[in-house]
Amino acid sequence: MALLSLLVSKPSLKTSLLSLTSHLIPIIPSSPLSSHCTTSTFPLPSQSPPVPKKLPFNISAHAKTWQDPYHWMRNAKDPDFVDYLNQENSYAQAFMADTQNLQKILLEEMKNRLPAQISTPPERWGHWLYYQYIPEGKEYPVLCRRLETEESGLLKTLLNYAKGHFGMEQVLLDWNQIAEQYGYVHVGTCRVSPDHNFLAYTLDITGNEQFLLQVKDLSNGYIVSRSQVDGVVSLAWAQDSTILFYTVSDENQRPYRVLFTKLGSDEIDDVPVFTESNSSFCVDITSTKDGKFITVYVIDATNPLDGLQRVHERVSGVRYFLEHHYGVFYILTNVPLSESEDLSDGNYYLAQCQVEDIQSSDWQNIILPSEDMSFQDMDIFNGHLVLFVNKKSFAALCSVNLPIKFNSVKQLEIENLDPWFFPLPSNQCNIVPGSNHDFMNPVYRVVLSSPVMPGVIVDYNMSERIFSIVQQEKVRDISGDCGSCSLDYELDTSEHRDPLNNKEKNNLNIELQRWKDFSGAYCCKTKERAMEHIGEVLDKSWCSDRLSLLDRGWVLAFADVRGGGGHSLWHKYGSGLNKCNSIHDFISCGNYLVSEGYVHKDRLGAIGFSAGGLLVGAAINMSPNLFRAAILKVPFLDVCNTLLDPSLPLTLLDYEEFGNPQIHSQFESILSYSPYDNIPRDACLPSMLVTASFHDSRVGVWEAAKWVARTRDIACSHCSRSVILKTNMAGGHFGEGGCYSQCEETAYDYAFLMKTIGNYFHHSFSHLADDWSIQKFLYFEGEKHENSC
Repeated sequence: MALLSLLVSKPSLKTSLLSLTSHLIPIIPSSPLSSHCTTSTFPLPSQSPPVPKKLPFNISAHAKTWQDPYHWMRNAKDPDFVDYLNQENSYAQAFMADTQNLQKILLEEMKNRLPAQISTPPERWGHWLYYQYIPEGKEYPVLCRRLETEESGLLKTLLNYAKGHFGMEQVLLDWNQIAEQYGYVHVGTCRVSPDHNFLAYTLDITGNEQFLLQVKDLSNGYIVSRSQVDGVVSLAWAQDSTILFYTVSDENQRPYRVLFTKLGSDEIDDVPVFTESNSSFCVDITSTKDGKFITVYVIDATNPLDGLQRVHERVSGVRYFLEHHYGVFYILTNVPLSESEDLSDGNYYLAQCQVEDIQSSDWQNIILPSEDMSFQDMDIFNGHLVLFVNKKSFAALCSVNLPIKFNSVKQLEIENLDPWFFPLPSNQCNIVPGSNHDFMNPVYRVVLSSPVMPGVIVDYNMSERIFSIVQQEKVRDISGDCGSCSLDYELDTSEHRDPLNNKEKNNLNIELQRWKDFSGAYCCKTKERAMEHIGEVLDKSWCSDRLSLLDRGWVLAFADVRGGGGHSLWHKYGSGLNKCNSIHDFISCGNYLVSEGYVHKDRLGAIGFSAGGLLVGAAINMSPNLFRAAILKVPFLDVCNTLLDPSLPLTLLDYEEFGNPQIHSQFESILSYSPYDNIPRDACLPSMLVTASFHDSRVGVWEAAKWVARTRDIACSHCSRSVILKTNMAGGHFGEGGCYSQCEETAYDYAFLMKTIGNYFHHSFSHLADDWSIQKFLYFEGEKHENSC
């Protein structure tokens, strides 16, 4: 099964709620709806949906042959295809015409909740303070910094920040200027050089994710000549700040080669360092926290031209993550501890070795997690190691002091290291690390949030073992009572001190360290269904836009199904030949909500993004009567045909996740659930909003178009009139990205749901707020893994 989490507005509750991990759901009072055609309760446009041409085309694989009359749509440059997309956009506009006022209301609600000033508090790195903010009335952030003088100190810095006094501000990168120049902006990676004199970043100005490398000289603001390279993915600076390593992608968008460029050099071509010839693998490059080494294999950042050292021989399924601390490598890995073990459990442990012993096949010093804990990731500082762990199925953070002394003991458990587990608001807390660039800093910064708690920026002082709330996201125009969330952590109040001035805090001042939430107005609970492993998949962070649903009586449910992130086994049991498990899990979550009375059988909806669109589309095919409406955003739907074409971007990399259709057994598995190939004939399908982006390089624009065309061709002709296709003719996989344009897109999505599920035209929301059988909406945000490297 799966894990479900329910988010609901408290005034509408008449009984206890259950939290399932699936995705979002709305319901409304029972009404005599037809169990067949879903369009019987809302108006349709007078015009008919467009009918694209059909051309004969045979596809053959493993002695099977089938017709794909919409295969011609693969040519996105075909004028007939562009004309078809424009016709579909016109039909979608007509379908949504009667929601124009509702969209405006929703948009204003969402914009009014945004704080007047959106900014991050300054974060120290060396002698500089870096921060971002979104200028008033603008869509995108601006990256800035100012010099931090020794006289000012951290306390004065934070006070100046609170008062809006930043001193001499230097703008490093303004996304808004780029968007105004090109009409689109997507900054992929930003890396400031170790001497803070250069900014290297990758830029996409079309939406096709072909990123251009640019290096900016921060002393004069000019782009360094010869620094512009196409198809760049990741970056890493050498320690002298003159050599920049980068990876480039091949024609299938696979990062496969590492090169370096030397600033100020007269060399015509950059120098290749490493090429990955196996098309099943990607190449990434980064630097250790202290800047001493660059990892692709291992490159000495002080002598970057001395060549590569291999960490370990390549073994299928084995992974290594390296950090360096004063001559010692810390390696997070899942390599078996003995020859008798295998990789089936997917558990990670921490190994330690001297730099000169990195190529040894036997790492002696081992740190193991506890029985109810698994290691997920790590970060390292001058005096501390930070571990991201999954503890009793929930995310947590802890730090241990460095260096770690093993003496004669070769294996230690995490409890032996006196770990400090960071105080967190609740088990449902979402944790996002800050940039934490400064290796010498004893403070670790994170952003905490939950479905009922706006983002809180917290500094954890690992030396003092105390924490400080630096900033909490402000939300305007909220209805309902608010509250303060107490810590799920026992604090000794006599030792709790202000990390800024090291003074003792009394009980009254401890109240200042409480995270503010909206638990007085909204409730979020979680319930586990029977399962062996739990994997945390969906992002359950704060999103103020959801209040436009909650305040109208909708209940939002998040379902974490097999195949997503978290525990390795959890992912393994829902991918490849086991992919159908995740689809069945999702259907089971929906059926559970209906059978337990949390949602009326005609009031269940779903949302899927990218690979999550595959999940929702397949679930609709398998159980078309379960859902009333669905939103599929840039969905991966034509799975079998796409995976059969290795020339398409990312296809070869998708084999590990979905299977290789060149292998007969895997082909049969993929064909059995591929949404495009399994639309039930003459079936009454839910109302569907399907979105696509013309320049999407991850999921071809034709996937959504072919799905909609075939749905109208095969399924119930009346129901399919409530299937609309909306294509962004200028954007890529991630849309426009600006804060206000995102609100506009969300308002459109919510208006679609309210029209097709919410009985928007037949019921008063004020009436609904007093009824327990009020609207609940199952909102599936999609699986975390995407068809990407």
